[in-house]
Amino acid sequence: MIKAVLFDMDGVLIDAKDWHYEALNRALELFGYTISRESHLSTFDGLPTRRKLEMLTAAHGLPKGLADLINSLKQNYTIELTHLRCKPVFHHQKALSRLHKSGRKIAVCSNSIRNSIEVMMQLAALTPFIDAIISNEDVAKAKPDPEMYLSAMQRFGVQPNECLILEDNDHGIRAARASGGHVFVVGTPADVTYERIMARINEIELAEMTQLLAEGAQLDSAADTQTLPRKIA
Repeated sequence: MIKAVLFDMDGVLIDAKDWHYEALNRALELFGYTISRESHLSTFDGLPTRRKLEMLTAAHGLPKGLADLINSLKQNYTIELTHLRCKPVFHHQKALSRLHKSGRKIAVCSNSIRNSIEVMMQLAALTPFIDAIISNEDVAKAKPDPEMYLSAMQRFGVQPNECLILEDNDHGIRAARASGGHVFVVGTPADVTYERIMARINEIELAEMTQLLAEGAQLDSAADTQTLPRKIA
């Protein structure tokens, strides 16, 4: 039975991939560096900003001493864009509110910093339905390591097979699968509806019930075999 639903944020609950790209490029341009949109999506999508900067330092010679300043500027620019663009989305409100009302625990597990997550959830009017937020500041290893999802499971007191995880990018999907949870791969935030989430949950729970019935039938068959009367020679 699915007892908790764990959401990635960017690309799942919030269509913020371009915001992060624009904010990072705006900060990089101050120091004469840029990255392409294609490169951001193919290489950096879903990674924490500090990890992106480490990769840029290794691959393109970005001075390591600029990392803290660029990271700070990028976070400020992200918040500016968030306040301009982040709005409530009805089908997301419906999905989280109904899942929460059903008694399932809800967490947002994102490679973003906590302040960005909290601001976006508030502006999207999703905060009342969220039981926990796990940011990249709350774990030793961000995605693609599964620590973030394992931390949410531990907090809720649930097993991996009792969790559904919604993810959209390769790093997040790898983290979700490594955690042992069930995965719903999202194409765009438009895919995140109550109906589609429940269809995935029903699929999982039906498969589990079918397996339990099959195992029960095997046990009954084995018990019947053991109790058959023996022939007397």
